[in-house]
Amino acid sequence: MSTARDLSIGVDVGGTNTDAAVIDQAGTVLARTKQATTDDVTGGIRAGISHVLAELGEDRSRVARVMLGTTHATNAIVQRRGLDRVAAIRLGAPATTAYPPLLGWPSDLAHLVLAGSAMIRGGNMVDGTPIAPLDRDGIRRFLDEVGQVDAVAVAGVFSPSTPEQEQEVGELIRAHLGADARVFLSHDIGPTGLLERENATVLNAALYSVARAVTEALVTVVAEEGLDAQTFFAQNDGTLMSLEYAEQFPVLTIGSGPANSIRGAAFLSGVENGIVIDVGGTTSDLGVVVDGFPRESTTPRDIGGVRTNFRMPDILSLGIGGGTIVDPTTGAVGPGSVGHRITSEGLLFGGATPTLTDAASLAGAAVAGRRLPEQPAAIADALRAGLAVAHDRLEAAVEALSFGRGDLPLIVVGGGGFLVPDALAGVADVIRPHDGAVANAVGAAIALAGGRAEHLSVQEDRASAIETASAAAIAKAVQAGADPRTVEIVEVLEAHVAYADRPTVRVSVKAAGPLATLGERVAR
Repeated sequence: MSTARDLSIGVDVGGTNTDAAVIDQAGTVLARTKQATTDDVTGGIRAGISHVLAELGEDRSRVARVMLGTTHATNAIVQRRGLDRVAAIRLGAPATTAYPPLLGWPSDLAHLVLAGSAMIRGGNMVDGTPIAPLDRDGIRRFLDEVGQVDAVAVAGVFSPSTPEQEQEVGELIRAHLGADARVFLSHDIGPTGLLERENATVLNAALYSVARAVTEALVTVVAEEGLDAQTFFAQNDGTLMSLEYAEQFPVLTIGSGPANSIRGAAFLSGVENGIVIDVGGTTSDLGVVVDGFPRESTTPRDIGGVRTNFRMPDILSLGIGGGTIVDPTTGAVGPGSVGHRITSEGLLFGGATPTLTDAASLAGAAVAGRRLPEQPAAIADALRAGLAVAHDRLEAAVEALSFGRGDLPLIVVGGGGFLVPDALAGVADVIRPHDGAVANAVGAAIALAGGRAEHLSVQEDRASAIETASAAAIAKAVQAGADPRTVEIVEVLEAHVAYADRPTVRVSVKAAGPLATLGERVAR
């Protein structure tokens, strides 16, 4: 038995399955499992970790890190469950008052989350010039009027470039409500773009208790198993953050599942540039890996009916999965799915519901070591038609993501990868990496800690703007758990700001690096 502390456990909680995988420092998958996701999430995490630890046996003492990717925050928003009550303060009056906070939210979600809002004099112009003097007394009056709240979200105009006013307001709120008041500042969460950044900040504040419950569940499971291991959460850009960071910024976990899959697929296949498809029980998620990281979307993303602008993987989701139902008469595909009930309801497993898994088995795919029993001619024809429809949709999705390029490989991962044919129009090659069924868990296990920052440069030299944003991104990566000695800048994006009265450039920088050891983190 080795005494090294060199193993990482990656866990990814999906809507149908919870996957877990153990990786050593050489990148070898030593144990893996796929368990049904439970309603309370904790049960699936416990089952996944327990199973891979049982496979490790005495080597379980080598586990030093546990990384978790979960859809829990997304589900809480979509299902309107477990969210905190938030007071929203916008710094920008007399400008920005035509569109009050949360105006575009679904009414049921806004009613559930918003305890009250105020548009306060303050904020800055793009060049840092104050819009109006900060109305400190107005903030105090609002806090007295709104009464008991779980958290306060503050969003100031152009605060990503000039965060000092938000920081002052945060201190004012804690002085007024108490040092333990939960205050969330928008410059910590989103880039330039007031309304979407404000939305993301309020969502983040509302998710605090949800995130706390999940982090406590992970800590509990790790303790129950007797592991002396650091714990981390996956972010939506394919990097990691510490549990403390995840509790403060739970909105950054949204989209972590697809990001994990893309990172895991790139790692397992050795391909750093290509298209990735993760086929699950209900959906297929397609994304693009660029230099080993997920390509990020450049457009605002809608989460539970709320428009946000934090960076998310550029993902195209299709209603194509192993459990997708095929109409036995017409061969129509979906949108319904039997999901994790495939093992009891699918034809291949003795059930009565035709699915795409049955269609793939009929076409000769090896599925769970089973062969589809002979079917009536009408059912067989419907299954063939359904599989053809699924393949057509996959080809169209690949075409959309690749912008017509045909030289990129397609990396197939996920438990339903058998639905993808070995030859597909629009790709140079179809690659099926070993252990691809748990690529999402592998992606969580091998991820780096990361951070992102944005800076608006007005008549400022380019090098100075990049230096400012880089320093902030590195600081966020270290806060997320990275070793400060090895953090690197992995992406620099620049874009000119339209309609500014002076030349203005938006600089966005991403930093990432290996995780620090527990001792190094304590020392910091």
